[in-house]
Amino acid sequence: MATLTNTYVSQLQRQFGERLLQLGDGPQALREAGSGAPIVLLHGIGSGAASWLHVALGLCQQARVIAWDAPGYGQSAPLPMAQPKACDYAARLASLLDALQVQRCVLVGHSLGALTAAAFAQRHPERVSELVLLSPARGYGARPEHGQAVRDKRLHDLHSQGIAGLAESRSAHLVSASASASALAWVRWNMARLAPAGYRQAIELLCGDDLLRYRQQQVTCQVHGGSADTVTTADDCRALAQAFAAPFQLIHGAGHACAIEQPETVTRRLARALDASFTGSVQ
Repeated sequence: MATLTNTYVSQLQRQFGERLLQLGDGPQALREAGSGAPIVLLHGIGSGAASWLHVALGLCQQARVIAWDAPGYGQSAPLPMAQPKACDYAARLASLLDALQVQRCVLVGHSLGALTAAAFAQRHPERVSELVLLSPARGYGARPEHGQAVRDKRLHDLHSQGIAGLAESRSAHLVSASASASALAWVRWNMARLAPAGYRQAIELLCGDDLLRYRQQQVTCQVHGGSADTVTTADDCRALAQAFAAPFQLIHGAGHACAIEQPETVTRRLARALDASFTGSVQ
């Protein structure tokens, strides 16, 4: 698996290269490929921009694919507040898209990234042609006692295991039992590159905010979830889709890290979202 992972890293460098932009509150890292109608990909709490590699390679012939490292991830500066909400992440995203001169995009949020995506779409509906939520995490903001317990456990695990230990212990939970060894290895590789400061802030977002605060949308939304996802279950994702008045589709056989485990399926669905959103438009 080390050889295959090295191949993926080589593809990252050659075909989905990293950029670092200086924004008003510090550096912001992203990966970019292709040209055309923009699609913006937001990763989850245990991942990073590189996790979208195979989806990006599948879409870059028809779109400008942009994936950020969320604030505090990779080389991106953390947010200035200790306990950020989704709107704080959305404000950074707005600054990034301004710097990239992206006026309107298909916006995709995976897991915890769904909170940022929904908050951005609610605040800037004119900038989002389609909102796509993949295995969305609701968050625990409406359930503070449960949220506090999750926060305490996550911080304890970070302190006791470190990032490397978390990557070893949690990776298998993010894919299905039938996932390929290469998919599991790529999930682990991405998780092993988390930065503690950014991960701590993301824990605060997970435990202090609620996706349903952003369910009032003026943009078209769709929700997808893996049938074998044990983190955000298919039933949970279906319930969130109903709350957003959005259609829901299963990704059969996929665990939580659906874009890594089933990149072809995710790519096809995002390609359809692009086609529906930008056919006949000028970007």
